[in-house]
Amino acid sequence: MKPTLVLVGRPNVGKSTLFNRLTRSRDAIVADMPGLTRDRHYGHGKLGKKPYLVVDTGGFEPLIKEGILHEMARQTEQAIAEADAVVFVVDGRTGLTPHDKEIANKLRRIDRPVIVAVNKAEGMNHGMVEAEFHELGLGEPYAISAAHGEGVRGLVDLALETFPEPEEEEAPSTAIRVAIVGRPNVGKSTLINTLLGEERVIAFDAPGTTRDSIEIDFERGGRQYVLIDTAGMRKRGKVFESIEKFSVVKTLQAIEDANVVILMVDAQADVSDQDAHIADFIVQSGRALVVAVNKWDGLDSYVREQTRLILQRKLKFLDFAKFHFISARDNIGLSTMFRSVDSAYAAAMTKMSTPRLARVLADAVAKQAPPKHGVFRPKPRYAHQGGSNPPIIVVHGNAVDQIGDSYRRYLEHTFREAFKLHGTPLRIQFVTSKNPFADKERK
Repeated sequence: MKPTLVLVGRPNVGKSTLFNRLTRSRDAIVADMPGLTRDRHYGHGKLGKKPYLVVDTGGFEPLIKEGILHEMARQTEQAIAEADAVVFVVDGRTGLTPHDKEIANKLRRIDRPVIVAVNKAEGMNHGMVEAEFHELGLGEPYAISAAHGEGVRGLVDLALETFPEPEEEEAPSTAIRVAIVGRPNVGKSTLINTLLGEERVIAFDAPGTTRDSIEIDFERGGRQYVLIDTAGMRKRGKVFESIEKFSVVKTLQAIEDANVVILMVDAQADVSDQDAHIADFIVQSGRALVVAVNKWDGLDSYVREQTRLILQRKLKFLDFAKFHFISARDNIGLSTMFRSVDSAYAAAMTKMSTPRLARVLADAVAKQAPPKHGVFRPKPRYAHQGGSNPPIIVVHGNAVDQIGDSYRRYLEHTFREAFKLHGTPLRIQFVTSKNPFADKERK
């Protein structure tokens, strides 16, 4: 299982810039104003030798006891509790502040490795900028520049040095691993119990009942499954009110460990940004996907139509996935949903022959050639499969690295229809043939 790094610190110290550097993305919005990040952002770490997950949190205000800043602090504390290592980001140009000391007091009480990253240290003497942060009592500070990338690779290696190298993958089990994810109170545990026909996990009408991922062996129609409920059992007395009480980190790890993900959405509540964030992570992870819109029973025709329109608008990037409108409590629509789970898994693991891939590519190019890039037109020539789960198709040709997103989507749709790859993301990689005369001097 991938370790998780959580970035914490007061507002405007550069946590989101560091997140973008670690994930090699621009997923976190960055601007020179405090408090811009409120929700947690999460992604795959792409800098360093070992695979890991990284979580960006909002500005940490541990002493504020009410309002949105208090809820942001509770989300940060939740992420810290579930982290494998914490990167405490401070501002080397502003220097040590009382706010930093408050956060350090919190971090000294946790049993997780904490690395103090002194950010914005470009052009400064690292020994001098690190010196005052020894006062935090969290070990040796480490000077970096997230904006310029200075020291960031070393920071990652330091944070992950106690974690083992990834093990070689074991022979895949025949059981299909199905993760059930979604916001609090959408009916994940109810779905598990209905499928199993028993009260296997605690389920009642209070968000945040579940806290950890549990795995349950399950057989249906003669086929073996492992259901991964992104939940653990807690007593009623330990459930507190909060905007968001399910473990994002555990959800990410469950997605990583799954073959197919069932994303549950509440039909009686608006589709939130959190739903879209998790859906996007599923796509980026390359996992096969089925969307289950729960609590569909009891809605009148007008509300159902409005809900369909909202789903189509907010989750339009999931057009490859099957949507099922179900009632987990009353066992409505679960049979067809599981048929889609089977077909999504089959699509994710499909094997495509090179001759047929080449024919489909040739037909697609004959029907619609790639648009010109400058004076040249890219020429895709042949294709082969580069991997499974998700399926990867490698297209070779001349100048194919200049093919734009619209033509990539056209090819993706063509391959998806030809090979019935519904329910799984599809990756297309372009490899441009090397000109053997490019390095030779003309005579």
